[in-house]
Amino acid sequence: MAQRTEPTVNPFIRFMASGAGRILRIVLGVILILLGVFVLPAPWSWIMEAIGLIPIAAGVFDFCLLGPLFGVGFWGRDIRGRT
Repeated sequence: MAQRTEPTVNPFIRFMASGAGRILRIVLGVILILLGVFVLPAPWSWIMEAIGLIPIAAGVFDFCLLGPLFGVGFWGRDIRGRT
C-alpha cells in the first residue's frame, strides 16, 4: 500500500500564516480602508472599506483565504503545523 504524502506548503502561504504575515494582512486592510475614506468617492469608498475588513479579519482571526487554493488548510495554525 502506497503511503500518502501531504503537499508541501508554498513559501508565500507559509509567510502569510506566520506572525509577520498576519501583521502584514492587518496593515494592508487598514491601508485599504484609509484609501476608501480619504481617496475614493462615495460609492467606491464603501466598497473599498468593506474589502479592507477582509484582510483585517484574516489577520486577527488567523485564517488564510489562499490556503485552500494551494491545497493546505484554511486556518493559520494548520498551515504552520505542516513541514
